Amino acid sequence: MKIQKLGVLFCLLAGILLTLTACLDSTSQPSTSEGKTETENSADLGENVVNIGFSGPLSGSAAYYGEKILNGMELAIEEINQEGFEVNGKTYKLNLVALDDKYLPNETAANAKRLVEQYHTPIIFTPHSGGVYALQVFNEQDKFLIGAYTSEPSVTEKGNSLTIRIPPSYHGYLEPFTTYAMEKFGTKLAAIPPVTQYGQDWAKALIPFWEEKGGEVVYESSVDFAKDTDFFTILTNALKKNPDVLFIGGPSEPTAKVAKQARELGFKGGFIVMDQAKLDEMQRLTGSYEFLEGSIGTMPIIYADYPGVAEFVDKYRKKYGKDPGSESGYHYLTMYVLVEAMKAAENVEDAEAIRKHIQDGLDAIPEEKKVYVIPRVDENGAFKTNVRVGAVENGEIIGIKVN
Repeated sequence: MKIQKLGVLFCLLAGILLTLTACLDSTSQPSTSEGKTETENSADLGENVVNIGFSGPLSGSAAYYGEKILNGMELAIEEINQEGFEVNGKTYKLNLVALDDKYLPNETAANAKRLVEQYHTPIIFTPHSGGVYALQVFNEQDKFLIGAYTSEPSVTEKGNSLTIRIPPSYHGYLEPFTTYAMEKFGTKLAAIPPVTQYGQDWAKALIPFWEEKGGEVVYESSVDFAKDTDFFTILTNALKKNPDVLFIGGPSEPTAKVAKQARELGFKGGFIVMDQAKLDEMQRLTGSYEFLEGSIGTMPIIYADYPGVAEFVDKYRKKYGKDPGSESGYHYLTMYVLVEAMKAAENVEDAEAIRKHIQDGLDAIPEEKKVYVIPRVDENGAFKTNVRVGAVENGEIIGIKVN
């Protein structure tokens, strides 16, 4: 009888220990709820921590795009946190809290509410215009700054006082992209932008510009990268119209698949590539520049000659084992701008005060951190950077002069 009682007691204790172990394991891992992937890096940062929010695609077809952004942010934060930064006699460090929104604006809004209420983030970065628009509904009321990584100009032209737009407007690409493609290949365009808000806005800007320059739009449709992995039908329909140029874009990975499949279906013309996709990344994904010959898009950061590029690219390659994209570079730089703005504002919490000192942040960036040279932020919050354009010719990327 005693042996049986001891056996029962042992089983009960073992069950309790297993339950406690499971609880401890679940609390020590990044949490996942409602499909959100959360990462947080707050260990051993000390008492004075500023949480930086991010809501972007960390799963699905645009996950690689979101990963590159986080890599740039994390690289800057690691460097900044080596010594921290001082505001009003206190030394602060940064903590990145990243939530997955799967490129869905409603998820971006839900994530932002959580980031502000739970983590008190003074700024939330999001890399798609649909997400920016969703946040602009309430960010001034909830008093957080939006770090908008989109070249859609309307996100700052709407007059939202707590938005900064990081990359240059895509309007600067319309003329060089159109001129190059028409001169090299012809005037018939098939437009196949993504269904995202950003893709549709880009198309609404490019198509009338193309027509104003004497071009003809022979086919127009959209692709949903969240659902489509094979593009045979849409490309077949487009190629039946004998276009000289295809307008494509979105994240690099699915855009590369579209370009490759178009070539496999016999397309010999050129590609106009939206600025979200990057030519060097598309080459790595397709395996050859052969599929991208005649493409025009943004110049990859690894070929830029800004003061801080060489050091940044070297650090990025050592840490992540691959080349950075412009998303990585812009967010790396913006983390330094943000810290300098907090110093100038003498405040790490007040989004309005930080926004007022963004220009001071730009002015204070050390030369070795200038992976882009951004002379000023305009009155609406847009960083003013010149566009840089590249094209694939004879198996390599060459620079294209922009007037």
